[in-house]
Amino acid sequence: MPLAGGRPPPADDFLPQAPPPQRPPFPFFFHLLHTIERLYERFSLHTPQAIYNPQAFPWALELESHWQAIRAELNAVLPNRHLIPNFQDISPEQQAITQDDKWKTYVLYAYGARANHNCRECPKTTSLVERIPGMKTAFFSILAAGKHIPAHRGPYKGLLRAHLALLVPKPTNACRMHVNGMEARWEEGKTLIFDDTLTHEVWNDSDDDRVVLFIDFSRPMRAPLSWINESIMRVIRWSPYARGAVRRFQKWYEQHGIAADVKL
Repeated sequence: MPLAGGRPPPADDFLPQAPPPQRPPFPFFFHLLHTIERLYERFSLHTPQAIYNPQAFPWALELESHWQAIRAELNAVLPNRHLIPNFQDISPEQQAITQDDKWKTYVLYAYGARANHNCRECPKTTSLVERIPGMKTAFFSILAAGKHIPAHRGPYKGLLRAHLALLVPKPTNACRMHVNGMEARWEEGKTLIFDDTLTHEVWNDSDDDRVVLFIDFSRPMRAPLSWINESIMRVIRWSPYARGAVRRFQKWYEQHGIAADVKL
């Protein structure tokens, strides 16, 4: 039986060993941080796991209560699909896992930088994500029909990832994700929270778009790791890696006649 909306699965819901993950060429700095990942788990306020119960995060329930308003803003954005960049257009290291135009990202926040133009277009969504403790990144993740994202892992253990499902096509088994050998499926209006540093893989085998509100937020941890984590996040935000992504984002929008108006 699959996992829907982040609800804990029965013990027999484990899948065969996932293939080796793709490793996007993130800066060496992130690879150094991989050596202390067990320390992050030890100081976590929640028992480390692949997929978390969203009820452990009160903000997730608030987000779910407004999901239809968020989807209404998404629906206003989607008709201008040509004005939404592919993920790898902004973040070239994603070319390790996506090379086509079937994964688009409508960014509100990235590494703490605010995309003011897009935030003005989606004021309700922006207001809601800004209330999430430790929110660093938020965007509409648009996965076109037939898209497969191969097994990969995220770069930094100091974050957890949330997906608020906004558009989930039928049949229900056509859109799915494997996280560390467990299968998860999205359910419209429900939040899925997981550790993206574990190997995960995504399929949209349907004939329609799958869209989630994609959020990265600081892993809740005890001090002093929580302080260290926020310091590392600030270093990442002002690093050449993150600032390069901001420059590419601004340039892409300028080439399409839009002032992105990014606030670092």
